[in-house]
Amino acid sequence: MLTNEQKETTSNIIATIEENIPSGFEKTTNYGMPSFVVPKSIYPDGYHCDSSLPVPFISIGSRKSGISLHHMGLYADSNLTIWLKKEWPKHMKTKINMGKGCIRFKNIKKIPYKLIGELVSKMTVDEWVDIYKKNVKN
Repeated sequence: MLTNEQKETTSNIIATIEENIPSGFEKTTNYGMPSFVVPKSIYPDGYHCDSSLPVPFISIGSRKSGISLHHMGLYADSNLTIWLKKEWPKHMKTKINMGKGCIRFKNIKKIPYKLIGELVSKMTVDEWVDIYKKNVKN
């Protein structure tokens, strides 16, 4: 069960994404997480792992241990990852805690909302679909 603080922080991250994400992405719930996806009206083939699902782009996971921002664009585009790692110290005093396409926030009192907004604004739905199609193996 999430604390009220975790729920509020997750809601604030979602609001930040909604305010900054380029048009075309759709907010939904995917794999039990609030997510932003490429709607099937834009990419009818759907997700290669399960074609009944839309192509994922960003998801927000919340657990007792913290909040994670899963950004598939970071996983697929090394230039975006390089940009994020360069920008991180301008917004945060702590070292970035991330995996291939996931940013982990252990201290939910210190979330770089402005940086998240900048990050999600960097890729349009058409750019993401192009990158996705180039990277997916059928």
